[in-house]
Amino acid sequence: MNKWMIGIAVWAMALPVWAQDAWDLRRCIEYAVAHNLTVKQQEEACRQNETELSTARWSRLPNLNGSASHSFNFGRSLQADNTYQSVNTQNTAFNLTTSVPLFTGMQIPNNIALARLNLKAAVEDLNKAKEDISIQVTSAYLQVLFNEELAKVAREQVTLSRDLLQQKEEFFRNGKASEAEWREAEARLAQDELSAVQADNNVRLALLDLSQLLELPSPEGFEIVAPDTAAVSVTGRLVSPSEVFGQAVLSRPEVKAAQYRVEGALKSVRIAQSAFYPQLSLGAGLGTNYYKLFGRENIAFGSQLRDNFSQYVGFSLSIPVFNRFATRNRVRSARIQHTLLGWQLEERKKVLYKEVQQAYYNAVGAEARFASSTKADKAAKVSFRLMEEKYRYGKATATDYNEARTNWMKAVSESIQARYDYLFRMKILDFYRGIPLELK
Repeated sequence: MNKWMIGIAVWAMALPVWAQDAWDLRRCIEYAVAHNLTVKQQEEACRQNETELSTARWSRLPNLNGSASHSFNFGRSLQADNTYQSVNTQNTAFNLTTSVPLFTGMQIPNNIALARLNLKAAVEDLNKAKEDISIQVTSAYLQVLFNEELAKVAREQVTLSRDLLQQKEEFFRNGKASEAEWREAEARLAQDELSAVQADNNVRLALLDLSQLLELPSPEGFEIVAPDTAAVSVTGRLVSPSEVFGQAVLSRPEVKAAQYRVEGALKSVRIAQSAFYPQLSLGAGLGTNYYKLFGRENIAFGSQLRDNFSQYVGFSLSIPVFNRFATRNRVRSARIQHTLLGWQLEERKKVLYKEVQQAYYNAVGAEARFASSTKADKAAKVSFRLMEEKYRYGKATATDYNEARTNWMKAVSESIQARYDYLFRMKILDFYRGIPLELK
């Protein structure tokens, strides 16, 4: 018994964390952002740019290099008295050198500025990836809610058809309805049960799509919170495309990333121009060596290292004179790149304005469709209830009843779809204005 209890406890602890409670839209978005592979790739790109910025900043510091060498020489070699003799020798040397850049034609500060701008652009690319996955999650989330409402309507139809079948069966047994009417009601119930099964399966498929978008290992036990979308109503007041664009162009990450890259291209021009200027650096070093002649008495190793110890400090100035127009062409290429990125920025703004216009007119169309479908749903529901009452008491044929029922179901489906489409379009329009995606 204890073993069974322990096994059950271990199994319960191993259950997925998402099986414990339902997820709202905010939690879905946060989880997707934290686990999406595209977002992770952009995060690594940001870390790479952070490393490049760190490298650029530390380039102001002096470097330090140590070296050691040992060589054997055979045959004629230069001696201490500046003559050549055929004597085998060996030489050991130790050196420690450093160099500090004093003036690089402003290359270092421009490299730092470029790396900083590249990092900002990478951060905006990361924000864009997060926003893209947020929109995808929102769309999939609303699709689940839409399918759940259709499944609920389908189950209600099963209940309605089951009640109607019971009534028709009683009428048949009392002689108030024909067997054909009874069997027709029975067939209608079977068809509605099949539709309900398909509707439930559509919910499961929508949940599967959402769970895969969240990078969940399994959709088992995964549920979402169903907000009261039935309370959604037509606002009748939409912000104009120009106003939305005015807000979006200042906050959209793809535009900001393009702006940073244009500024970075200008720094690249400055970096290329730095090669026109002289380069000045300060150098210093320490060194010593040991020299041995084979077949002769030599001064001790330690004594030679001490006696041959030397130091130096000096300046190095490099003046560019002619490098086959390489610097000039690099400057030209950098300027061309700056111009191209400037045009890409304008193109990005143009595309954004088109997206805002499309989002606005999609919202306008969804609003009108939602309003008309809501009215059609109410009218079709009233018509169906009247026809249902007539059909129950034999004042209408099965054909009339099925036609009214089909029209109502079609109106219900279109009304639900229009409501969620309107909700999604409004969220997208608000999203361009910088309002977070969430459902309350």
